[in-house]
Amino acid sequence: MSAVGSVSSGRLALRWLIAGEFRAHPARFFATGIAIAIGVALGFAVHLVNGTALASFGEAIRSVNGTADLTVRASSPLGFDEALYPEVIAAAGVSDASPVVVLDARLLPASAEGGGANERGVSFSLLGLDVIRAASVTPSLVGRRSGGVGETRDDLFAGGDVFLSRAALGASGASIGETVQVRANGRAADLRVAGILAGVPDGQAIGTMDIASAQWRFDRLGTLDRLDLKLADRAAAQEALAGLLPANTVLDSSVTQAARGGALSRAYRVNLDMLALVALLTGGFLVYSAQSLSVTRRLRNFALVRTLGLPRQGVVASIALEGLAIGVFGAALGLLAGYGLAVLALNLLGGDLGAGYFSGTSDQIVFQPVAAAVFFFLGLAAAFLGSVFPALSASKAAPAAALKNTGDILDPRDAVRIWPSVALLLAGALATFLPAVGGLPIFGYVAMALLLAGGVAGVPFLSRLLLSILMRLRLTRVAPMLAIRHVYGAPKEAAAALCGIVASTALMIAMATMVLSFRVAVDEWLGQTLASDLYMRAEAGTAFDPGVQDRLKAVPSVVRIDFTREVPLTLDPNRPAVGLIARSVDPGTEASPIQLIAEQAGAVSDLPPAWVSEPAARVYDWAPGDVVDLPIGGEPARFIIAGIWRDYSRQQGAVTIRGSDYTRLTGDKGRNTGAITLQPEADVEAAETRLRSALPPALTTSVSFARPAELRAYALALFDRSFAVTYVLEAVAILVGLAGVAATMSAQTIARVREFGMLRHLGVAKREIMEMLGIEGALLGAVGAVAGIALGLVLSQVLIHVINPQSFNWTMGTRVPTTTILGVFGALVLAAAATAIFSARRATHMNAVLAVREDW
Repeated sequence: MSAVGSVSSGRLALRWLIAGEFRAHPARFFATGIAIAIGVALGFAVHLVNGTALASFGEAIRSVNGTADLTVRASSPLGFDEALYPEVIAAAGVSDASPVVVLDARLLPASAEGGGANERGVSFSLLGLDVIRAASVTPSLVGRRSGGVGETRDDLFAGGDVFLSRAALGASGASIGETVQVRANGRAADLRVAGILAGVPDGQAIGTMDIASAQWRFDRLGTLDRLDLKLADRAAAQEALAGLLPANTVLDSSVTQAARGGALSRAYRVNLDMLALVALLTGGFLVYSAQSLSVTRRLRNFALVRTLGLPRQGVVASIALEGLAIGVFGAALGLLAGYGLAVLALNLLGGDLGAGYFSGTSDQIVFQPVAAAVFFFLGLAAAFLGSVFPALSASKAAPAAALKNTGDILDPRDAVRIWPSVALLLAGALATFLPAVGGLPIFGYVAMALLLAGGVAGVPFLSRLLLSILMRLRLTRVAPMLAIRHVYGAPKEAAAALCGIVASTALMIAMATMVLSFRVAVDEWLGQTLASDLYMRAEAGTAFDPGVQDRLKAVPSVVRIDFTREVPLTLDPNRPAVGLIARSVDPGTEASPIQLIAEQAGAVSDLPPAWVSEPAARVYDWAPGDVVDLPIGGEPARFIIAGIWRDYSRQQGAVTIRGSDYTRLTGDKGRNTGAITLQPEADVEAAETRLRSALPPALTTSVSFARPAELRAYALALFDRSFAVTYVLEAVAILVGLAGVAATMSAQTIARVREFGMLRHLGVAKREIMEMLGIEGALLGAVGAVAGIALGLVLSQVLIHVINPQSFNWTMGTRVPTTTILGVFGALVLAAAATAIFSARRATHMNAVLAVREDW
């Protein structure tokens, strides 16, 4: 035969194999394609929502910051001395500078008296600007005056005017020219809405006013929050400013701010991306299961075309092309479905998918073509790899032997190799000891992938090991005896059937164990932390001054109020701010709800103590006894770390210092939270009413009260909302895995029609064959459940002790979800048995003589 003829024959054989299989079993192609589509859709949807949230967050930062080249920013909301302004504007490389006061404000109707609980107003960021400087440095923040007939240049500096963005104006219900009341920093002022901020994007609630008026009306005289810079020479400016700026400032830009905001949610987003890819991985295993059984069923077809001249590579190519076709269909469908899911998720859960990292994000999905191409390739790769491995096994079968055999490719009497599984498991275990990369647990994910692959690879050995016990039983009934011997003698078949469900079960058990452990740890921590009878909090920008504190302490039935001051403190411009907490009670003492998990040992230091949270200690590599500089005042304030305390509320960490040290360094005597201890048997509701009455009118709508049970319920509800998407992704992975078991059991049953016919010839009844298949299904489900649960408990330790600490800087103990494990075990056994029995009904309907006609 000529070379051209061989090539033509090969192409004809490939078309015959692929097209014939598709015509004969279109449902299998469609089902496996759907499995890939689900994985791609979930991964792409999560990525789109995350990308949209980050883009919206970055837009919000740019709208507040304007278009400054660089920004000198206060490291805390306390601001810095405005005397720095002339020094900065005179620095080398600085062309111009615009001073800014930033206030967390609330806008109410001008008639608000402060007593109505429903008159809480609209929150927005109020910027005090020097209009002349801002017009040069950040022109997008300069308001456009409406109705300007007869206005003079002096009108630009009208101290009673405020300019609002479209979002702030629309949310407030006010109109241009109307007088509104603005509250910030514990003060209230009536201002006229003079115009809109045309340069601020829709959705961003911002207002601007004259800086001098803002400082005077809201008690910020002599203080600035930032300096927006226009540069002539960036390198010269950065060098000059490095030696000029005081400790309580940082040199910042919109890029670094967006990076900080992204870093705050990065671990959550990456973990969601990884979890979404679990469904894709499970889909790949489903392709592997379907293709493995398809290959087993078609061994004689492959043997025939090989004897007719098709080389071994041709068999591999035909199966690989089938996988590519499945991958193209599934990935394309997944991208379309993923876009729709992203739109739905954004509308239902928001850009943070329920985690609370972002608020007010855009409702318009930002399409990402690069991400679409990556997920399309991942779907294609999952389907391709799921087809190549069965193809390689099929190509090793000798044509002569394969023409007579349609069972397991390997001799069932051969010992099952365990060393590949052991090697993968050991590699995964070693990867858990490697550190995080760029703050992400890259090697933790690698460890989970290796452990997962090792666990799946060990299913044939586990199947033999578990069933060897049953093989020793002396059974007299035909159905259970044949079922046990068949599953025991076909470990590769069992592995093909179970790989998808083992993977999805393992990951579900791992996530369920981690989530339960985390939730119990948070619940116990809340019970320890919320030890007072009542809590109150002033909104951002307001505080309880010493006079108000004394009035509240004097309220009848109040035994003690532990006031605290909490403000964000930037320690590193490239990292999110930590929480600085000034307390009246030292952590670790009997009266403090904060209990230490590590304390300083050795001599007492002359330096004031600071107690850092566990996340802060991990992020900044702090330990008890270390000396740290905190940028609280104009000069670095030196503290010694006296201990580390557990905290699950601040992912980027918190630092606690004594209230007296805080006041000494900052001069700030205000406090914004209070933990209230009441007299025994005191009526909490009545006490709250009396406390509200003791507040000055300007604070009545800015202070919220809550009881421990309410705070605890709210925190746990937020926790559950944060993991809502996790639960959905777990459920989808399990459903895909169960679909794989169903498809596999169905394919196996159909492939064994001749075996059933022979059994019928030997006198085995249909009922006994159905019973046999039901037992086989239950055995496979049990083996898969044992493997998945055991592997899941191992993976949970990686999540709890490696990925979670490296991602979120929290540690916790392990709590095993016994109820979930028992439920999963029972569901898998019943689902596999029911699927097998359902498939058996079709297989046993064929006439016994016709079923074995190919054996004549």
